[in-house]
Amino acid sequence: MTKILIASDHGGFVLKEKLKEFLVKKGFKVNDLGAHSKVRSDYPEFAYLLASRISSGKSKRGILICKSGIGNSIVANRLAGVRAALCCNIRAAKLSRMHNDSNVLVLGSLFVNPGLAKKMVSVWLKIGFEGGRHAKRLSLVRAIERKIRGGKK
Repeated sequence: MTKILIASDHGGFVLKEKLKEFLVKKGFKVNDLGAHSKVRSDYPEFAYLLASRISSGKSKRGILICKSGIGNSIVANRLAGVRAALCCNIRAAKLSRMHNDSNVLVLGSLFVNPGLAKKMVSVWLKIGFEGGRHAKRLSLVRAIERKIRGGKK
């Protein structure tokens, strides 16, 4: 059974719950990192929690949801090895895997309804990384990460 992380703030809570149910039905083991209600919460805490597990190698893939998706992607992409892709359509989700080997899918509940989100997640989980010219570009991204962090990781 493939494990996937999922997290949201209050603004993404309803969509997160629908995606959790969808993923479980598809046979995934879903690790819900919060929020656990619609009570106002702070997206940076959830985005960091999920992204830190991806960055450390404890998990391979995750989904973050807030109202716009912008805040989550800003936080998640601060961690080494995290390639969080904010997507609002199926093509973007597909290309984020094929060209960027994204390991975190970020959704904005204001822009993606549950039906579209399910289709995007399905494609994102199914599509693999193309490699080739894109592998060279990811190497460049990793080199930039090392430069920013002063040679660490």
